[in-house]
Amino acid sequence: MPYCPPDLRAAVFRGSDAVRSGQLTPAHPRSTAFRALARDLYAGPDVALDHRARAAAVRLLLPSAVLSGRSAAVLWGVPLAGPPDDVEVTLPPGTTAGRIGGVAVRRRVLRPDEVVIHGEVQVTGLVRTGLDLAVAAPHDEAVAVVDRFLRAVPVDQPELLAAAEADTARGARRAEAVVRLADGLAESPMETVVRLLLHRSRLPPPVAQFGVVHGGREIARVDFAWPEHRVAVEYDGRWHAGTEQFARDRARLNRLTAAGWRVVSVTAEDLAHPAALVARVAAELARSMWHAAGSRADDPATTHIQRRRRRGRGQVGGAGRRGGTARTPKTFRRATRAALSPHMPCTAGPGGVADDARNTWSTGVE
Repeated sequence: MPYCPPDLRAAVFRGSDAVRSGQLTPAHPRSTAFRALARDLYAGPDVALDHRARAAAVRLLLPSAVLSGRSAAVLWGVPLAGPPDDVEVTLPPGTTAGRIGGVAVRRRVLRPDEVVIHGEVQVTGLVRTGLDLAVAAPHDEAVAVVDRFLRAVPVDQPELLAAAEADTARGARRAEAVVRLADGLAESPMETVVRLLLHRSRLPPPVAQFGVVHGGREIARVDFAWPEHRVAVEYDGRWHAGTEQFARDRARLNRLTAAGWRVVSVTAEDLAHPAALVARVAAELARSMWHAAGSRADDPATTHIQRRRRRGRGQVGGAGRRGGTARTPKTFRRATRAALSPHMPCTAGPGGVADDARNTWSTGVE
């Protein structure tokens, strides 16, 4: 193994500097003792080449660079980029810099309050980083990224949204639209996908990360809940873990069932058929509404079939006749129709959910 000076074993350095100082010969940096990161940039054998180390090393080549985007998120403790991903930096307009492999350069003006020193590295502040992430990917992916970022840093959604609304930079309106849909509560990107699907349907808005309390104690925290109906939606990514985790998840589901909750489990395969998934959730909410209305039937569809059969035998007259089966409430029928038609045109209200759908559901259950 070629010789490596002790002070370079755990260092990232410019080869030209090491040669000029006499630590290495001109050919030494290119030996197998070191790893080349970019032109004239090398790492010693003890350096862990994660994205953080590569990002910090860029300052040796571009002293005026400010880490931004996903690379800034990594320095803020949010692992949104891995070792092979390009290091994202921002340079002032007019800065001349040759193309550097593994470095993605963006030129723009950053205000002084948008840049902080993190260790020895210039990096965009938390708010600027969040806004950059909101425009760094397609819309839904960007919402998931911003969700993950907000969950990990001391900035909340209202603060980031206020900054997006006040921003006048290019892409600010796109960033505002993404941040408006983020909440920072999702524990995984797929939870964000499920939440966006529910948001775009005509279902009433659920409560995210809801703690279910039964018998005076919290028995579970569910991804999405309609507490007044005791209906929950859970993304099923946890179930494929080991045997012990599977047993814990089953016990958790049993606790929810014993507390009177209905749980709709969602898998990645379900997300390929969004209309069918929304219909499943709507059916559970509809059953809850039916039971809340005090019907003697457990299932509205079953009651409807029974009513038609009885009418065919002449056993049931019009509504209000003695011995007749109660009619399905009009608000229930309207609510079910609305929820089961996720692709019907609708106008979003202030909360982002169709006002007509919200009003239909609230009329039926309150």
